[in-house]
Amino acid sequence: MIIGYARTSTVDQIAGLEAQLRELEAAQCKKIFREQVSSVAVRAQLEAALEFAREGDVLVVTKLDRLARSVADLMMLIHTLEKKAVGLRILNLGMDTQTPTGKLMLTVLGGVAQFEREMMLERQREGVAKAKAAGKYKGRTPLATELRQEVVSLAESGMVKTKIARELKIGEATVYRILAASKNYSKAGIGNE
Repeated sequence: MIIGYARTSTVDQIAGLEAQLRELEAAQCKKIFREQVSSVAVRAQLEAALEFAREGDVLVVTKLDRLARSVADLMMLIHTLEKKAVGLRILNLGMDTQTPTGKLMLTVLGGVAQFEREMMLERQREGVAKAKAAGKYKGRTPLATELRQEVVSLAESGMVKTKIARELKIGEATVYRILAASKNYSKAGIGNE
């Protein structure tokens, strides 16, 4: 069976979703899974498509970025499909992993994408180092002392860390760091500043 998967990042991208659906129907997909969700969110319909696929089926997407968020994610998805003996077809690249050429192209493209990402990160690190040397890079602005005190106060009142993060609109990891630092101050006898 030919199975289609269509995704847009937001619900506002109706035209993009409709275009993908037309292409998947033209590719003779018998069942199409669709969703409008960011690639970093849980993609329930992609998971459903992977679960639905059986040996000999082919999963079809219009573009590679509709399927995978990174090279690592792509390789994980390909591995999952290979374990189930399910092929992958990417329409805009004319690529089909059921052929040796398709497998080679996908591996090469994955390697190129990984190389490109690493080069971008290297340039970013160089830029940050240069800005620091010039005194222009100060890093992230520290959280206000009042906010830090509010985190500690809410934690001492018994509120759970996830609720504190939601309430104050900060990351959960930030809450953990603030509380860890506040405990270290207490242990050192300095007190919570």
